[in-house]
Amino acid sequence: MPTGLSAATYARRRRQLMRQVGNDGIVIVPSAPERIRSRDTHYPYRPDSDLWYLTGFAEPHAVLVLIPGRAHAESILFCRERDPEREGWDGARVGPEDAVHVLGFDDAYPIDDLDEILPGLLEGRTRVHYHLGRDTEFDLKLIGWLNRARTHGRRDRQSPNEFIELGHLLDEMRLFKSAEELRVMQRAVDISIEAHQAAMRAARPGVAEYELQAELERVFRRNDAVPAYGSIVGAGANACVLHYIDNGSKSGKTDLILIDAGAEYRGYASDITRTFPVNGRFSAEQRALHDLVGAAQRAALAQAQPGRPWSAMHEAAIETLTDGLLSLGLLKGTLKQHLKDDSHKRFTRHKTGHWLGLDVHDVGEYRIDGESRVLEQGMAFTVEPGLYIGPDDRSVAAKWRGIGIRTEDDVVMTANGHRILSDALVRDADAIEAFMAEAL
Repeated sequence: MPTGLSAATYARRRRQLMRQVGNDGIVIVPSAPERIRSRDTHYPYRPDSDLWYLTGFAEPHAVLVLIPGRAHAESILFCRERDPEREGWDGARVGPEDAVHVLGFDDAYPIDDLDEILPGLLEGRTRVHYHLGRDTEFDLKLIGWLNRARTHGRRDRQSPNEFIELGHLLDEMRLFKSAEELRVMQRAVDISIEAHQAAMRAARPGVAEYELQAELERVFRRNDAVPAYGSIVGAGANACVLHYIDNGSKSGKTDLILIDAGAEYRGYASDITRTFPVNGRFSAEQRALHDLVGAAQRAALAQAQPGRPWSAMHEAAIETLTDGLLSLGLLKGTLKQHLKDDSHKRFTRHKTGHWLGLDVHDVGEYRIDGESRVLEQGMAFTVEPGLYIGPDDRSVAAKWRGIGIRTEDDVVMTANGHRILSDALVRDADAIEAFMAEAL
């Protein structure tokens, strides 16, 4: 699996992490396990994001060990050996030798030697930086190696007595994207834009959700990408199901289609949502709600400035949505009242965005010391306000029921503001109708 980034980038990340860990710590990052799909078949393998971030290594059955300040080999990879017989079944392996010469590790050993070597690497370290609790089987092995290091190690060398959650350091590193990362993310977004356009062109009254999913994912694969998550294609009231992935219904003549789908390219995710009329024209009610979601997104984006709180985007979007729902008569009372008691949530239902990167809901704290963290250059995230009027909601007029709308874009903070990575995809109702008119 090509990485899209240079070996020097991964080496630099490892050095940066080791500087933060210090010479009395050790970092251990195992690969993600393979997952059984049914009996003797597996799901397509997806590398652990942290291991990928630090190595660009995409194979299972591997462990990265970082030992800051060690005189020989601070960065060690344990991985599968080359095996022509198995590679004839499962594909090529890097092997320990090329892990050093091609990928730039200081040293590499066969994964089968981990049990013998790792206890000795733990000696002389006081802290283990590791994701304890993520993989129970590996947790138990690691505890066994620690016990061996304490029991059989040299008396003049201490052994670790503390586990430190690896995410405390690594999540912050991953939160801030480099120019090199953003080029890869932009490629993921560009592929997704092409995919959404293909689905819009294929839309006709009566089209099945799975047919549009096929258009999306055809474009992904044609561009050497895969879905970053299960593609959501919701026609009509299915758009009100936030994580709808059945994609098994056919569209009605006047349905809206909500598509939430993004490509993963070289490990980096995109995440884009558009809502459009299957027949090319919004009804009055559909347009009113679509315009309101658009206004909420613009209000949120106006808060996407360096130094502003992360929460300001959501607060601006919710205030705009709530005020609009009052104007349309879907809510009664005062804006202040609804914002205070969160009664708007029956229609709004989710936050306005999330971090984006190697994971579609990427790592990084949203609050620091109880306060919303401020936006800074290099942060990448989505902005995705939405409105969902349940099909069985008798508190509103029938003309509003079963309408679900979300508009989602991928954004990165710059030194002076923000840049919308997905800006090239039609967004407002007039532009969507014009695009659909060309396609139909």
